[in-house]
Amino acid sequence: MRAIEITKPGPADVLKLCERPMPAVKAGEVLIKVHAAGINRPDVFQRLGSYAPPPGASDLPGLEVAGEIVDGDMSGSDFTRGDMVCALVQGGGYAEYCVAPVQQCLPVPRGLSALEAASLPENYFTVWSNVFDRTHLRGGETLLVQGGTSGIGVTAIQLAAAMGHRVFATAGSDDKARACEQLGAERGINYKTEDFAALAKSLTNDRGVDVILDMVGGDYLPREIACLADDGRISLIALLGGAKATVDLGQVLRRRLTITGSTLRPRSVAFKAAIAAQLKQRVWPMFEAGKIKPVIYEVFPLEQAAEAHALMERSTHVGKIMLQVI
Repeated sequence: MRAIEITKPGPADVLKLCERPMPAVKAGEVLIKVHAAGINRPDVFQRLGSYAPPPGASDLPGLEVAGEIVDGDMSGSDFTRGDMVCALVQGGGYAEYCVAPVQQCLPVPRGLSALEAASLPENYFTVWSNVFDRTHLRGGETLLVQGGTSGIGVTAIQLAAAMGHRVFATAGSDDKARACEQLGAERGINYKTEDFAALAKSLTNDRGVDVILDMVGGDYLPREIACLADDGRISLIALLGGAKATVDLGQVLRRRLTITGSTLRPRSVAFKAAIAAQLKQRVWPMFEAGKIKPVIYEVFPLEQAAEAHALMERSTHVGKIMLQVI
């Protein structure tokens, strides 16, 4: 099969088209003929040599795919050979065929193409796990999303707004801030020209926000603590701004704040299967009802994966960057 491999750690042009053997299928796994795959920031980190795949995972990049089940073990599932699915995988998505645990597969939502469906798993599994499971956004609570025009940000804005929450989101330009508002954010905040912490306080009548989804870390953390409501929660999912921060622990104690974080890729199949079940029950019907939608910025053929990575690193996109395989 054709695939994209990382020939050595480095810039985007280290991604090269190659021929690889078909992946072997184990018990509980299915073989998917890949129609499309999503590009995600962890793929870039893996290419740079700073995010190694978990033990036993494919060395090929790619954490989400959509396509046709052509073989494998479908026992215990509702799938049969020939079904179109999208799937969260630990690696191997940049290829013509990919193996996925059957419990991490979801049907392509009615009305969506395989390309659109391939843009969903990594972002929706991540947002559901961190915003709704870990930090328990609920009731009439408010959410601040850092990086609102990333794939994660677009997902968090749409999903939280569709579930009735007030959402604020940061972005790196006025145009991107307005794009966040078009997606459902009550206020997009240009973090280069505006103080997100001060605005979050003023937009909530000085109460602060209940939950913050943070991909930055570093010096954002003390500012985030300052704009949290009492009993507020921060969920860290990436550290684009650095792994170290100075935190006023007195505020954490006095105001009962929670700082948590997680990475999805190394978690167990059972953990991801539980998220998949929640998505199928609670989120997939929103796609079919038109309440939320995939947002795809640009599509590249598989052999142009390097160009897709270069675009992601420029950070000019709003939504997902995708690879079309067939």
